[in-house]
Amino acid sequence: MRVLILPTVVIVVAALVYVLVILIRGAVRPGGGAVEPPRWETHTAMEDGWTLVIIRQMTRGKDGPVELSRQTVRAIPDDDPHWDERYREAMLEARSRITTLELESP
Repeated sequence: MRVLILPTVVIVVAALVYVLVILIRGAVRPGGGAVEPPRWETHTAMEDGWTLVIIRQMTRGKDGPVELSRQTVRAIPDDDPHWDERYREAMLEARSRITTLELESP
């Protein structure tokens, strides 16, 4: 009986190691070492007296966040008297664009 236990344990351990390797390989996507699928997000940047409303396609790589793509939705001068209103409009447009991009991607 003891003769059968050792080979059974070895087979079970080998199967568990195989499954673990398959799961780890499946988590890493080809191209850039991405660990999760890319997603679109809004972002705001302040540069040279301008507020830029941007959408970025981001993923998490092995070393942290990775930006795959970037689109500027609108640039608003910081001294614009209607800055608040234009910023809200730009954020609405950015969110609308993200929704469209997510619907079009497979």
